[in-house]
Amino acid sequence: MNIKSQKDFWAGLMFLLVGVGFAIGATNYSMGTSARPGAGYFPLGLGILTALLGAFILFESLTIETDDGEPIGKIAWRPLIVVVLTINVFGFLLPRLGMILTIPILIVMTSLASDEFRWRGVLISAVVLTAFAWLIFIAGLKLTIPLWPKFIAG
Repeated sequence: MNIKSQKDFWAGLMFLLVGVGFAIGATNYSMGTSARPGAGYFPLGLGILTALLGAFILFESLTIETDDGEPIGKIAWRPLIVVVLTINVFGFLLPRLGMILTIPILIVMTSLASDEFRWRGVLISAVVLTAFAWLIFIAGLKLTIPLWPKFIAG
C-alpha cells in the first residue's frame, strides 16, 4: 500500500478514529426514536458521518496521485496548546463567572493562538459572539446556563 497524500492519509485516519469513538460512546446513551430522539441519537449520527468522511478521505489518500506526496509540515504547537488550554479554562470558568464574562475571555485567549492578533477585531468578535450565544442559548433554547458570575447573581 502506497500513501499518495500524507496530509489526507493522517486527516482521514483522525476523522475515522474520532467518528468511531463518538459512535461507540453514543451507544451508552438512549437512542429514542426518530420522532423523539434520545441523548445518543445525534452523537451516533454525527459519529457515523464523521467516520464515513474519514474513510472517504483515507481512501482518496491511497488512490489519487499527488505531485509531491503532500508531506506533513511542522506541527503548530502554540495554537494547539492555546486552544486546548482555552477549552479547559472555559469549562472551569463558565459555572463560576457566567456566560457574559466567560465567552469574552474565551475569545481573547483563543485569539492569542493567531499571529494576526488585533485588539479591535478581538473585542468586536467577543461582543458579537457573546450576544449571539445569549440569543441562541438563553433566549432561544432557554438553557439554564449561568449568565452572570455567582457573586453578582447571588
